[in-house]
Amino acid sequence: MEAKWCFLATMALLAMLVVVVNGDGEVKTIVKIVKGKKVCDKGWECKGLSAYCCNQTISDFFQTYQFENLFSKRNTPVAHASGFWDYHSFITAAAEYQPHGFGTTGGKFMGQKEVAAFLGHVGSKTSCGYGVATGGPLAWGLCYNKEMSPSQTYCDDYYKYTYPCTPGVSYHGRGALPLYWNYNYGKTGEALKIDLLNHPEHIENNATLAFQAAMWKWMTPEKKHLPSAHDVFVGKWKPTKNDTLAKRVPGFGTTMNVLYGDQVCGKGDDESMNNIVSHYLYYLDLMGVGREEAGSHEVLSCAEQLPFSQASASASSS
Repeated sequence: MEAKWCFLATMALLAMLVVVVNGDGEVKTIVKIVKGKKVCDKGWECKGLSAYCCNQTISDFFQTYQFENLFSKRNTPVAHASGFWDYHSFITAAAEYQPHGFGTTGGKFMGQKEVAAFLGHVGSKTSCGYGVATGGPLAWGLCYNKEMSPSQTYCDDYYKYTYPCTPGVSYHGRGALPLYWNYNYGKTGEALKIDLLNHPEHIENNATLAFQAAMWKWMTPEKKHLPSAHDVFVGKWKPTKNDTLAKRVPGFGTTMNVLYGDQVCGKGDDESMNNIVSHYLYYLDLMGVGREEAGSHEVLSCAEQLPFSQASASASSS
């Protein structure tokens, strides 16, 4: 009887823990059954047991050569952050957010579209492309990792008790989705467990951290009653009646509303909005998805959407 019990216990343990090994003998995926649900851990690429890590992860459908195609001019001599950004830094940063659904929600197709959407914002915000630039204006994403000639230090004394400015420190734009202002560095630093309030320069010195800060912003609602850019893109957000009246619908257009509010949305045919959309469509093409899969104009644009929030004087550069 005891032997039978031991056998059953062993089989149960094996059923709960499955290690998938690749041809070189390296442990690649750990699979467990927790409370009746399958969860996985893919090591450095998808850290921590999560149902999302059981899906295809980003490197399964977005590889080094595609990253190079999207950002083909980033390491040219005239690029301002030449040698800084690379694929490994992007994947390493994504490992922290894939267990929460970044690029791993809704299957491969949705994962590809989300990566293109996120990088569309990144490419637009870090581009030094212009109309007659070699390779075209959309080939110059990740040209910058910081604001080159800041006009101010971006210190807002309203937050002097929660995120006090460090003397002599400037909180100008840095990163993949550039951070501005002391309170944004403070909040992001708290989330990433990095002292960005005293050392905002960490963002411009570490490409993985710069991508992580941008992914945290993509995955995190700005306020409790608002959705995240991730949620509105992958369809986890359900519009309310007020959202419908404000013409806010799930899709790429509303990611701009979440991230920038009235800086780009509700302004009709806005140049800044069109630039972000153009990068997204360009990246969809280069990734083999195709811009025809981006959706209707209503889904792509936020031109007619009422903003989720009005930008304050200080937030206008956030």
